[in-house]
Amino acid sequence: MAKFYVQSGTLKAIVDSADAQRAALWAVHQAMQQIAPIEDPSDCDRDCSRIDCVAPSAQPNFISLGDTIMLSEVGFDRDDHVSVDTFEAFREWHALWHALEKLESLM
Repeated sequence: MAKFYVQSGTLKAIVDSADAQRAALWAVHQAMQQIAPIEDPSDCDRDCSRIDCVAPSAQPNFISLGDTIMLSEVGFDRDDHVSVDTFEAFREWHALWHALEKLESLM
C-alpha cells in the first residue's frame, strides 16, 4: 500500500491506500461518518486502517471537504498533487454504501 497525503477543506491526513481514488473515497467516508455513521460505535477503539492525522489538535471537530480532494504520495501542499472532484468521489462512495446496504438486507 502507498502512503497518501490527503487534503480537502478542513481535512489534512495521511492514509495508507492502494491508490489515489481509494484514498479520496476514504476522505469522503470520514466526512460522511459524521452524518451517517456506518460502523458500530463499539468498534471505535479498533484500528481498522492505519490513519495518521496531522496535527490532530489543529483539526476542527467537524470535517468539511472542499470542492476537490488533493492527494499526493510526496507530501502536503504539493503542486504535483492529483485532484479528485469531491462530488464525483461522493457519488462513488454513495454507490458503494448503497451496494453494502443491499447486501446486508439479503443476509
